[in-house]
Amino acid sequence: MTAAQHVWYAAYGSNMHARRFAYYREGGTPPGTGHTYPGFRDRSAPPAVTVLDLPGSLYFAWQSPVWTGGVGFYAARPAAGWRRGVAARGYLLTVGQFGDLLAQEMYRTPATDFDPAPVLAAGAVRLGPGRYETVVHAGTHDGIPVLTFTSPWDPETVALRRPSARYLTMIGAGLRESHGWDLDRVVEYLRALPGITGHWHEADLRGALLGGTGLDPF
Repeated sequence: MTAAQHVWYAAYGSNMHARRFAYYREGGTPPGTGHTYPGFRDRSAPPAVTVLDLPGSLYFAWQSPVWTGGVGFYAARPAAGWRRGVAARGYLLTVGQFGDLLAQEMYRTPATDFDPAPVLAAGAVRLGPGRYETVVHAGTHDGIPVLTFTSPWDPETVALRRPSARYLTMIGAGLRESHGWDLDRVVEYLRALPGITGHWHEADLRGALLGGTGLDPF
């Protein structure tokens, strides 16, 4: 594996859950949604998956038609007072697979190749106006770049949005699966995040996470 051919995709939201992420790779319609993903042009499974901890902050904003509430975004430069440190899951992808993932996040069919050179040089590159069209170089792992994508919004002025119980259950399942966290650790992490704090009471958050089958949203 070389940095020229591969990148780590750092998933910090619903894609921490491997079965959810598989819809982007293999194609298909996730349960409870009406959106069908075309899948990667190269559907090979990641040869490695790892635990990552990103600098910056995770916050919830926008109104997702799939999740019916706010969804997670990564802020490399957080607003004042935001909790820092983002739990993520790293999937080792080819550069082409990462580009296909990026296209599908913006409801496009994968068709063009992704060039990582600009983001590796600049640290972050805005490829378009969409909510997941800003690609961030979040460090390296085992000598291979860690990339993720997020919105172009200013953390100081963004309108935060309460995430739905279903979305939080998916993230909770991903945290349990990737990091091995129990319910108490998941609640402690989520309750302090912008978009959740002040919008979810801790007891309701805990109840929402328990609404899944052992934090499994499927």
